[in-house]
Amino acid sequence: MLRFLLKRALSAVLTLFTVSVLTFGMFFALPRDPVSGMCPKNCDPQRLERVRQELGLRDPLVDQYANYLKGIVVGRDLGGAQGGRCDAPCLGWSYVNNEAVTDTLARVLPVTLSIVVPAAIGWLLLGVGLGMLSALRPGSWWDRAAIGFTLTGASVPLYVVGAVLLLVFVYTLHWLPVPAYTPLTTDPLRWAGGLVLAWCSLAFLYSAIYARLFRAQLLETLSEDFVRTARAKGLSNTRVYGKHALRAAITPVVTVAGLDVGAALGGAVITETTFGLPGLGRAAVDAVRAGDLPMIMATVLVAAVFVVLANLLVDLLYAAIDPRVRLG
Repeated sequence: MLRFLLKRALSAVLTLFTVSVLTFGMFFALPRDPVSGMCPKNCDPQRLERVRQELGLRDPLVDQYANYLKGIVVGRDLGGAQGGRCDAPCLGWSYVNNEAVTDTLARVLPVTLSIVVPAAIGWLLLGVGLGMLSALRPGSWWDRAAIGFTLTGASVPLYVVGAVLLLVFVYTLHWLPVPAYTPLTTDPLRWAGGLVLAWCSLAFLYSAIYARLFRAQLLETLSEDFVRTARAKGLSNTRVYGKHALRAAITPVVTVAGLDVGAALGGAVITETTFGLPGLGRAAVDAVRAGDLPMIMATVLVAAVFVVLANLLVDLLYAAIDPRVRLG
């Protein structure tokens, strides 16, 4: 286990290093001058040059990248034009928001976490439950209803589902408030009320995918030799399904869930845009529109961190779920 963790930690560091190099190179590849975005329209060339010198944009690229990594690890001094001292992990200065990128991330990350984590719990419970009931009664009316549900969920775009939910529950029935983010520690009821439509939209769409996946995997597992052997030994259906078939069939679901959750934590762009929630995905879109390059770099790097951590968690869960998997 220790060897496995060390190998994955090294792989994660190399992956994040590659992402940081690519995003840093993107800073200079995009046809956008960050200094022009910071200065008013009447900035003269001399003033623009002074700002470039203070930002370190005239330094060699290797030195600039080294300072960027130094800021992530131990922090660095950004100069008066960028707010002065930036403590680790320092991801630069947002030219559009006029604040440290880490301050912006600290404001938007709780929103994305509040959307994705409860929604992921919902779509996993609903998807696995529907898939199991459908697989245990193939060909029944319940199976046909579940298949119809999954086809609907897999076919309708999220922004359509979100718009319908807003129209019905917010603007027609007035059962729910307009979606907004309230910190959980401030008011749990307002927190849940402002995000419940986003949870329902994500849970509906993703659970359809997981229900189809788990149904197919469980039907295949129930035909395996070890399941027939367990039944031949006289084990009850509860033990056959719960202890043997379920653990073997859920492994692909864990794989897909890790990728989906990691990607969603990197920015639920459509969800946040549909419901007007100021999360990481919406911040990334706004940064692209405004040409806020430090913010773009930071959101890409944070998304990569979430994906790497999600994949590591999936590998660890493999060993706990399926005894045939050994980490070493």
